[in-house]
Amino acid sequence: MADAAPAARGGRFRGGFGSRGGDRGGPRGRGRGGRGRGRGRGKEDSKEWIPVTKLGRLVRDGKIESLEHIYLFSLPIKEYEIIDRFLGVELKDEVLKIMPVQKQTRAGQRTRFKAFVAIGDYKGHIGLGVKCSKEVATAIRGAIILAKLSVVPVRRGYWGNKIGDPHTVPCKVTGKCGSVQVRLIPAPRGTGIVSAPVPKKLLQMAGIEDCYTSARGSTCTLGNFAKATYAAIAKTYAYLTPDLWHNQALRKAPYQEFADFLFKNHRVVGGQRPAEVV
Repeated sequence: MADAAPAARGGRFRGGFGSRGGDRGGPRGRGRGGRGRGRGRGKEDSKEWIPVTKLGRLVRDGKIESLEHIYLFSLPIKEYEIIDRFLGVELKDEVLKIMPVQKQTRAGQRTRFKAFVAIGDYKGHIGLGVKCSKEVATAIRGAIILAKLSVVPVRRGYWGNKIGDPHTVPCKVTGKCGSVQVRLIPAPRGTGIVSAPVPKKLLQMAGIEDCYTSARGSTCTLGNFAKATYAAIAKTYAYLTPDLWHNQALRKAPYQEFADFLFKNHRVVGGQRPAEVV
C-alpha cells in the first residue's frame, strides 16, 4: 500500500507484507499473513462476526439501520465491524506516512514503525488512525482498524445560494493539534480545495469539493497536520446554525428502545451467575 522504510539490518524488511526475511516470500507473498497456499488461506475473510457490545448486537440483528442513527445519540463505537456493516464497500483507505521511531533501551535502540492512515467514503465520512508496531504490515492493519473506529460524519454546506448539492464546509471551523492550527473556510463552487497535500487528501476523502484553508505552526510535522485537519472537519457538526433550529420530536435512545430485546438475547459469560427471574 505504501513504500515501507527498510529495517536497520541489511536494508531488508522485518517480515512486513508477508515476507519471511529476505526474498523468500516471492511475488505471491507466501510468508506469515500472506496469500499463500495451504490451510490458512482465506481464514480471516470467512470468520463470522460475533459482537461483544450491545451496540454491535443491535447492528447485527438489524435494529439499527444507519450510521447516522448511532451518531444522533453519540453512542461510542467500540467494534470496527459496525463501520464495515454500513460503509464496508464504499470505504477507501490511504496511507499518509510510515515513519520509523526508536526507543532507547538497555540492549540498545528498539526500532518500530508508525503508520498514519486516513479512511473515507468521499460522501461525508472520514476517519484517521495512527498505529505503531514492529512490522510495517501490522502497523498499517492496526491503523486501518483505529481509523474505522474514529469515523465521524462530515456536515457540508453552501457558500452562497443553496443550489445543487452541498459542496463546501458550512462555516469557518478550526482544528488544532500541537503547534499546528488548521482553519477551513467556505469557498464558491468550482474553486476546488486550496490547501497543502495532506489536508487536501483528507478533505477529498470527506466529500468536500471546494474549500479555502489556512495553516499555522509546524506543518512539516505530518502527524499533527493531519490530526488538526481531522479535528477541524469533525467540528462541522459542532455548531448549531439557524437552519438546525427547528423543533424535532424526542426519540428514545437505542438502548432504551430495544431494552427488552437486549435482555432476552443476553448470553451468560462463563463465571457469571444467571439473573434470577422473579
